[in-house]
Order: sequence, then C-alpha cells, then structure tokens
Amino acid sequence: MFSHVFMSVKDFDRALAFYRPLMECLGIAPRFCERDKPWAGWHSAGGTRPLFVICKPFDGQPHEPGNGQMVAFAATERAMVQRAHQVALAAGGRCEGPPGLRPHYHAHYYGAYFRDTEGNKLCVACHLPEEEGA
Repeated sequence: MFSHVFMSVKDFDRALAFYRPLMECLGIAPRFCERDKPWAGWHSAGGTRPLFVICKPFDGQPHEPGNGQMVAFAATERAMVQRAHQVALAAGGRCEGPPGLRPHYHAHYYGAYFRDTEGNKLCVACHLPEEEGA
C-alpha cells in the first residue's frame, strides 16, 4: 500500500539513536544513513519498500509533531510488542499506552503506544491470537 513514510525530526542524531535500536528490535533493516543531508531509512526484510525515513523537514521550517498522527509498525508476536516498547522507552521515548490487549479495536489487537524523542506518536501492534502471536 505505501511506498514510504517520512517522519520529521528536529535533532537528527538523537532521533537516530532512538530509531536504530527500535528498528533492529522489529527486524526492520537499515537501508541508508546520510548524516550530511541528514536522513536515514529502513525497509522491511526481503524488499526495498515500504520505506520508513527520518529526516529534517524539507522546507527548512521547524519540526512539529502532529496531533492525531501516528505511524504503526506490525509485530509478528506479542513479545515483540513488549520488547519494542521497552527499547523505545530505554532510548528516550515516552509511554502513551503500555503493551496490552485492546479488544475495542478487534479481539486479538495487542499493541503499545509511545512517542519518539521528537514527540512523534508511534505504535507497535500484533494482530494475531495469543497462541499464534505469543
């Protein structure tokens, strides 16, 4: 569905220190990192798309996180959701909702919510039943 998602950041080095361990935890491979631009991108295993990119705003204006905007990453198991949440908080993120079931979305929705070091809201979610997505 998506070609790429750009996440704007103000402090590239701080954001990179946040996203590198998070992407590794989720099994999302690094594709490039060009500090002089500055931007960095990751892609799903086995392909080059979709691509997730962090960068300073192209127009040169200050970064501001959007209210009501969120990027959600898929997890293959519930334990991955828990690990990603822990990694995000250890890397300077802020909890917006601890790992757990959220049956108001659907019976097997297991997710965690947090903000990155720039205030952008993120989610990691597993959509599998516990026995499949333990």
